[in-house]
Amino acid sequence: MGNTILKRSFDILFAATLLLLISPLFLLICLILLITEKGKVFYFQDRMGKGGKPFRIWKFTTMVEGSEKMGNGTITLRNDWRVTRVGHILRLSKLNEFPQLINVLKGDMSVVGPRPLVPADFAHYSEEAKKAIGKVKPGLTGAGSIVFRDEQYFVTYAGQEPKQFYKNIIMPYKGEVEKWYSEHHNFINDLKLIWLTAISIIHPTNLFVHKWFKHFPPRPEELTYKWLRAQMEQTEGQGQE
Repeated sequence: MGNTILKRSFDILFAATLLLLISPLFLLICLILLITEKGKVFYFQDRMGKGGKPFRIWKFTTMVEGSEKMGNGTITLRNDWRVTRVGHILRLSKLNEFPQLINVLKGDMSVVGPRPLVPADFAHYSEEAKKAIGKVKPGLTGAGSIVFRDEQYFVTYAGQEPKQFYKNIIMPYKGEVEKWYSEHHNFINDLKLIWLTAISIIHPTNLFVHKWFKHFPPRPEELTYKWLRAQMEQTEGQGQE
């Protein structure tokens, strides 16, 4: 109970303070999107929340309208044609996620927690992972956000059909990572993950999350940066032939 009250109090304080600090930037982005995206500033989508209850997530618009029904659906590739020019900048800087501070204030999400997925993707988790993840609120950031920051690169250069790679390789490990958080979350670990999130924006390929936490699930070979570099070199080599 005490940890729950502390976490909720921190969520409100953090979200309210950050929203206040970034309000000029927030309003500027809204203005730019009003001009470039024909008035569509925010993107709303149903995601799975605590206890398996869906909620409406807020994001800045970064893709063309109806993008979830085009291409690879909810899976985004590197240089995905569905991402707008402004959207690319917002996604690269993670500014597109800032409206979720509203979800945090509403109580749908926490600052730190498992990343909320659409129901169709959540269904790919193992039953054990679903049960563990459902015990905590989804987060604005978290272990999964840090580990899978470069997810689009792995999907793009996997050399496999994107949806199959996502389902067979990414989702099982993502389930392990989010399950780990559910079983080890506390205020100190949340502070560490917030700090690691900041580091990841500057140094996205860092592996500190594996060093800072004991018993953190090891990456499968197909999700290591060594494997990714080899895949990228192979792809570039084929392009030069």
